[in-house]
Amino acid sequence: MMGHFVGGVAPGLLDPANEQKGVIAGLDPRMRVFATAAFAIAVVSFSRREVLALALVVAFGVMLLARLPIMKTVRRVAAMDAFIVFMIALLPFTVPGEPIFELFGMPASKEGFLAALAIALKAMAIVMMAMALLGSMEAVTLARALRSLGMPERLVHLILFTVRYIDVLHQEYRRLRTAMKARGFQPTNSRHTYVSFGYLIGMMLLRALERSERILQAMKCRGFSGRFFLQSDWRLSRGDFAFSVLFVALIAGLFFLEVAGVSVF
Repeated sequence: MMGHFVGGVAPGLLDPANEQKGVIAGLDPRMRVFATAAFAIAVVSFSRREVLALALVVAFGVMLLARLPIMKTVRRVAAMDAFIVFMIALLPFTVPGEPIFELFGMPASKEGFLAALAIALKAMAIVMMAMALLGSMEAVTLARALRSLGMPERLVHLILFTVRYIDVLHQEYRRLRTAMKARGFQPTNSRHTYVSFGYLIGMMLLRALERSERILQAMKCRGFSGRFFLQSDWRLSRGDFAFSVLFVALIAGLFFLEVAGVSVF
């Protein structure tokens, strides 16, 4: 268990099979975490759609520097954005304004559509930048970076365990689903299907609890005292300073376009 963390063999957050190479991979992990947070705060504060679109272009450019697979990354971004797709779809029908079309007698406003577009651009830009800068960073490296930046140790431990055991729980889910299929289960819009999925979730929770108890006992047998040693001896290089200057300039440029109202396209 501890070997997965301390030994530095934990898989990357984006793609366990590949460690990213190139410009981004050589940057200080603390710099990457800080840049991701700064970019997210900046993008959330923007309101002009042109600036948001430009921020998305910047995130896409950083993704290319990180040498991430384009189509795979885009699909992952779309999958993450699916969590807010219902809210975005409802905005045109809930925000008052100039109607542009009707659906089942409900008018959709232009203002609501533009607000939904702005939210979608913000979400895609932030998620893509996070994947580019943090996506393939090892879990232990991310934890050390967060701890170096002052994040509470307990929260860092929680992140470590979450990243490490998401895949374990997913494998447990797949085994349960395979067992259901072997017994002829076919999901339909019926009470039996809903009850079956309820049992599936319950079994997942029970097995997760049992596994956590076994893991805790195994860690105690190996001398785990309640904390991981996450000290690091990173030092900023010239490349880190160059990246920080360029990144700050990009964010400052986006802020200038936002405040000055300069037309981009």
